[in-house]
Amino acid sequence: MSNLPILLCILMFASVCGVLILGFPVAFTLAGIATLFAFLGALFGVFDLGLLLAFPQRIFAVMSSEVLVAVPLFVFLGVMLERSKVAEDLLGAMSLIFGARPGGLAISVTLVGMLLAASTGIVGATVVTMGLLALPTMLNASYNRAFSCGTICAAGTLGQIIPPSIVLVILGDQISIAYQNAQYTKGIFAPDTVSVNDLFAGALIPGLVLVLLYLAYQAAYALLNPAGAPAATAVEVEMDTATSLRRLVGSLFAPLLLIVAVLGSILAGIASPTEAAAVGAVGALMLAGYRLSASRGAAITLAALCLVFLLVLTVFFDLRMQRDVLELSNQAAFACAVLLAVGLIYGIWISLRRTYGARDEGGVPVLVSVMRSTLQISAMIFVILIGATMFSLVFRGLGGDRIIEEFLQTLPGGTLAAVLLVMTVMFVMGFFLDFLEIVFIVVPIVAPIMLQMEIAPGELMHPVWLGVMMGINIQTSFLTPPFGFALFYLRGVAPDAIGTSDIYKGVVPFIGLQLCVLVALWLAPELATWLPTMLYGR
Repeated sequence: MSNLPILLCILMFASVCGVLILGFPVAFTLAGIATLFAFLGALFGVFDLGLLLAFPQRIFAVMSSEVLVAVPLFVFLGVMLERSKVAEDLLGAMSLIFGARPGGLAISVTLVGMLLAASTGIVGATVVTMGLLALPTMLNASYNRAFSCGTICAAGTLGQIIPPSIVLVILGDQISIAYQNAQYTKGIFAPDTVSVNDLFAGALIPGLVLVLLYLAYQAAYALLNPAGAPAATAVEVEMDTATSLRRLVGSLFAPLLLIVAVLGSILAGIASPTEAAAVGAVGALMLAGYRLSASRGAAITLAALCLVFLLVLTVFFDLRMQRDVLELSNQAAFACAVLLAVGLIYGIWISLRRTYGARDEGGVPVLVSVMRSTLQISAMIFVILIGATMFSLVFRGLGGDRIIEEFLQTLPGGTLAAVLLVMTVMFVMGFFLDFLEIVFIVVPIVAPIMLQMEIAPGELMHPVWLGVMMGINIQTSFLTPPFGFALFYLRGVAPDAIGTSDIYKGVVPFIGLQLCVLVALWLAPELATWLPTMLYGR
């Protein structure tokens, strides 16, 4: 291979990174630079412009992907929960339980972040909500400013590794394609498959380990530096324990029901991520009706229970049951479906009556606001995906995949060196690029190559392990300065007393904890592979 394609590939990748750092729109940068280098390659005779005819077919493949349908549904779910004040109720209840203890407010924020992560997976909504609700409370309680900012940013990013997560949906789709390509390359034409369900199951234990590390760090910080994380005053925890527990149970009921319906149905194999996301969207609409309604009537609670009953019935329903039992099951399912429809209609009605923002300031119905945000976020994701598809097509047309494959396979140190290099590159890119750009640029290029490499003699790299490693690595991109999105979200809602340096200093320990989980995954791959093996046998 001549040096010209290598030079063009390096310049193409560097140009994309440079232009993105300058702030140009991601999708148009990827597609525009790819087109430019396609014509440059054709001019020098190292690129066949006929390859661009495959671009419409690739767009059609994106449009027809059933997995990616889950993305707008999960976005709708997350935004609806943010608008329906779930976080506010959870945070208030958690603070009553833990606030009287040193570091209790920080622990409350982390636990609420974990629950919201298992319900929504939307970083921006969680960080902004926590910044508005928890940060003033922590500052009034004399918490250290950097510690408070780091806690809120880190809790908000849990939604990227604890399923269901938009990052895991997109990453799972890319890993699935890469795994099939890797097996085709090795001559396996009846390849095994890896699904988003596998990645969800694989990420659950590392995500919970990360939560435990956060909690341990916060408890240790409060013990070693009591002035920086004091107990809340008596005024802030004026309710007795029994009342606080009742409020906590009331706040937890609906989110936990939603977690069981969405995440439980995915892990149990009852539903695909797309089907579970649709269930979650229905549940979020009903939850909005419950939270936004003044009466919080029994109709929504009954409808939610019917939703869970239908999911359970799906598991145990069998056409071979006795005729009378089968008929009774059908009647029960029909009755539950009717009640579920009533709850859904009620949730839509309430979310259309209540406004997001003051009416005199241009407030709009909650449902309209949620649908607008869902459309904007989903459109951004898919436009970036289309631009990244063009970039990947041209990069491969220039021989970039072969260049990287030869480079990784000839590295001193073999697979270990290749994994370390890729993880380091992704981590460094996280300082400057968004998670979508990293997923769509890096994963399609390196994952098919890495999944052909042996992690041990005779043992190929496990796709779920690689996907979870990449997922946790990408999660750091939300916290790493200067362009971490969680930092921007918090900076936008933080009081003037909070400086940008406070936010940057606060996230450093949490970035270190994320890297510790990466090291633990390298030393103990079973953290990612055990649960998928137990649930799905792979």
